[in-house]
Amino acid sequence: MTKQNSLLILILTVGVFGILTTEMGVAGILPLLAEHFDITVSTAGLLVSLFALAVAISGPIMPLLFSGINRKKVMLLVLGIFIVGNIVSIFVYNFSLLLLARVIPAFFHPVYCSLALTVAATSVSKEEVPKAVSKVILGVTAGMVLGVPITNYIASSSSLEMTFVFFAIVNAIAFIATLIFVPSLPVKERLSYGAQVSILKKPIFWLAIATVVFIGSATASVNTFITEYLETVTNITGTTLTFALLVLGLASLVGNLTGGKLLTKNAIKTATFFPIALGIVHVLSFVTGKFTVPMMITIVLWGILFAIGNNVSQYWITSAAPNAPDFANGIFLAGSNLGTTIGTAVAGFIISGMGTQYIVLGGMLFLILSLASIVLRNYMFNSITKQSAS
Repeated sequence: MTKQNSLLILILTVGVFGILTTEMGVAGILPLLAEHFDITVSTAGLLVSLFALAVAISGPIMPLLFSGINRKKVMLLVLGIFIVGNIVSIFVYNFSLLLLARVIPAFFHPVYCSLALTVAATSVSKEEVPKAVSKVILGVTAGMVLGVPITNYIASSSSLEMTFVFFAIVNAIAFIATLIFVPSLPVKERLSYGAQVSILKKPIFWLAIATVVFIGSATASVNTFITEYLETVTNITGTTLTFALLVLGLASLVGNLTGGKLLTKNAIKTATFFPIALGIVHVLSFVTGKFTVPMMITIVLWGILFAIGNNVSQYWITSAAPNAPDFANGIFLAGSNLGTTIGTAVAGFIISGMGTQYIVLGGMLFLILSLASIVLRNYMFNSITKQSAS
């Protein structure tokens, strides 16, 4: 990999980190936002779930619409929109206005992230594609998990407004780096809309979408309310809470690297055993939730598996549509965020009806569904392979 390619991938990684931190970072300050706007934590969770719903809606559409435009220009446009949205969020005084300032940029989220994955893959040789893509996914994972403790720390040590300043700064860094260092990226071989959308005719692709949605729901059901869980169930606050969230984030980075290696070694086995492993950790979190030290160990395991889930989901859907990477990555983002919306909503109902401790029940339900969809796709793929061989 050349220095120019390495710099390009680094900038893409920073870009997706900024966008995903904007999306998921507020999960670390939901209790503070609830208090600030005098609303419930479940209502504050709309900042995550509606953002994710906007991504889910636009994921299949927006990457297609922008697929023929110079990729550098598109990335600058999206980063600019996120900068403006975060600046507006600093000054809003009404919760509805804050929701609006977040949801509008959310519609452009899948455009940048799908492009980042595609550009990373096309900027290196075929042998280096998994490595390049995993680095961009590292930015996604870091934004989703490390963004939570960073945001919690900033809000706790200064103010809620400073968290949105932080989001704006990270996106501005990616914007400036893209403007200065990224070369023009015209689309040389553009697939027609029809050719890309035609992958929806494949039943295996729909099973892959279902798997992504179920995995996203399973992880979001706990991850979105992890701060609330640790505060109310484990009874930790302040610097201890920030440390726990940081441990979760660092463990996820380890999981990202581990997931890439496991998928390279045996993708089918990794995908099949993932829901089982995360299910075991969900049970552990229920058992150890009230005890600080055992819960810290559970957090490490959960962080590792959370990141592996991202890798599994991205591989599972792009491997089902290798000829339409932009569209497949858009669907991956849409499915993941639809899962976030569903998982967050289900967890919110569980918190309201049963209590925070029981959010793992929603996660377990979605893990069972994801395992069923994975096994069914494996069965269909094996059947097709046998028919082709005969």
